Amino acid sequence: MITVIGFDGSELPAVARARLDAAALVAGPERIVRRVRPPEGAKVAAIPADGPWAAGSERGELLDAVDQHLEHGEGPVVVVAEGDPGFFGSVRDLRGHGLAPEVIPGTSLVSRAFARAGLPWEDALVVCTRELRRAANVCRAHPKVAVFVTPEVGPAEIARELAPTTPRSLIVFEDLGGPDERVTHSRMGEATTRPWKDPDLVLVLDPHHRSPDGGWLAGARPGPGAWAVTPGPGAGAAEEPALAFVLAKLGPRLGDLVWDVGAGEGAVAVECARFGAAVVAVERDKARCEAIRRNVIARGVKVALARGQAPPALEPLPDPDSVYVGGGGPDVVAACAARGPATLVCELRAVERVPAVLAIMREHGYRAEGVQIQAARLGAGPDGTHHLAAADPVFVVHGTRR
Repeated sequence: MITVIGFDGSELPAVARARLDAAALVAGPERIVRRVRPPEGAKVAAIPADGPWAAGSERGELLDAVDQHLEHGEGPVVVVAEGDPGFFGSVRDLRGHGLAPEVIPGTSLVSRAFARAGLPWEDALVVCTRELRRAANVCRAHPKVAVFVTPEVGPAEIARELAPTTPRSLIVFEDLGGPDERVTHSRMGEATTRPWKDPDLVLVLDPHHRSPDGGWLAGARPGPGAWAVTPGPGAGAAEEPALAFVLAKLGPRLGDLVWDVGAGEGAVAVECARFGAAVVAVERDKARCEAIRRNVIARGVKVALARGQAPPALEPLPDPDSVYVGGGGPDVVAACAARGPATLVCELRAVERVPAVLAIMREHGYRAEGVQIQAARLGAGPDGTHHLAAADPVFVVHGTRR
């Protein structure tokens, strides 16, 4: 018999206490094992950590202790865990190891944190700082994120990664449910300088966000019902097909950061944001920047706007996963390629510029190709007949790093 008990700081229910008192082995993170008071005579396997912050070696240490005990048939095993062990916890590891435990959960760390903050959380996302860059990109794109922190990466590192393009407020939870519990509302600048004592979780919030009324889906919103439809009324006939092709090559997704360089009115930026990616639009023209703001508001998405001339405007930006270059010369393409995105896509109006862009991508280690996209829009004449109105072609050069 293996029982997994989630501990949330409150008194254990009777069934959990009974399983614990009958255990021959109690295994779990050291701080939880101490607080549940294992019975005298039981073997104890205390490991440094549990949950999404635990390293593979620590999870392996837990499984090894359980395996060794079961091989000798020495009696019931209890694994203790933080909060709900079925949520980023040891249940996943045990079942992946071929074991089917009984589970007695506590209240999850995330639900307790939002309860302490007095906030609803069906519209929140949950990430871990084991991949800080991707976690930060989720915080850039989404207004309400619960971040499990690690001993190496905590509130200070989160705030530094988000600054200066993404202003957020932080709520830091230390020893949640324990004797040294502390809940701190912090500005980003403060979070980088003050000392933190073993924080468990950080809520990263957009202070201007308002939770939507109703809803039917927890976490991230569903993907867009239609896409590649943002060009304005003045767009050419080829605009939507070219936009669809560009999006297919960029592959924007939650956890990615996309640059839209020479963003124009922000068609690519807005569409990438609708797919859940974090996006920075770089544009030098004031009127176009205003158009980007209007399009962002109309679509209800998050896009950071960096007004300035590339390449200099790119220097302070965090490294991207994908880059679209809609405007600028070879120096802009080279500056983007030098930052090492996995995917680089350039849209060109003149075929004469294609060879230079291909050469730059290949020099930077990209497997580069180019296509011409031309479309004709179907129209109807006054007599009921139909005709095609052709638009000027565009050339899309795209590359992926080898």
